[in-house]
Amino acid sequence: MELLYGIHAINEAILAGKNIDKILIKLDTTGNLTKELRDNARKFKIPVQRVPVEKIDRITKKNHQGAIAFVSEIAYFDIEDLLPNIYDEGKIPLILLLDKITDVRNFGAIARTAEIAGVNAIIVPAKGSALATSDAVKTSAGALHTIPICRAQDLYQTVDYLLNYGLQLVSVTEKADKLFYDANFKIPTVIIMGNEEKGITREILNKSSEKVKIPMLGTIESLNVSVAAGIAIYEAIRQRMNQ
Repeated sequence: MELLYGIHAINEAILAGKNIDKILIKLDTTGNLTKELRDNARKFKIPVQRVPVEKIDRITKKNHQGAIAFVSEIAYFDIEDLLPNIYDEGKIPLILLLDKITDVRNFGAIARTAEIAGVNAIIVPAKGSALATSDAVKTSAGALHTIPICRAQDLYQTVDYLLNYGLQLVSVTEKADKLFYDANFKIPTVIIMGNEEKGITREILNKSSEKVKIPMLGTIESLNVSVAAGIAIYEAIRQRMNQ
């Protein structure tokens, strides 16, 4: 990914409207410029992490002055702005929520399927999620430039917002008893897919309206998350087309 170096340069980029995935700042960096950077990042909902200087040094050997920023390939949206428009257009919302999917190629593949299927938006957490790298965009066949990607600063608050707005949360997890065929996807729905190794976090599962599983009849224990997402998305599309 393209990197920006130095607090002043990153501040200038934020104010110029540059799309930034996240910012890393050295742990002991202080001063007015650092405060200004954190304030600007908060205003524009850009994740900031305080890290040891060794972590930054491993990423780049350039003179970073204690701060680097990862420039995003895409622009991000707010689900709070998008959801009312989806209803205004007379659509039944179908949203995909990726709970800390970390592999950029899985992210891209999921976005490609979601865009083709007409999913209205994808929600990702601001921290702990795959970045929108050129590899992710390439794997998505450009879909990451087309489908709205919404970055959630607090995923649990976002889930509460979606529930309060009248959407059901359907978590696709092997821990479920109910088959995904038996879920009702005809109503406003958020399909939740979990991390490649750990699955959906317990807090999100506890807030879910439904927990469903994809039947597995062979000896392999799990599907690739991008394949599982595609299966769930197209079950929702099948039900809606038959409505």
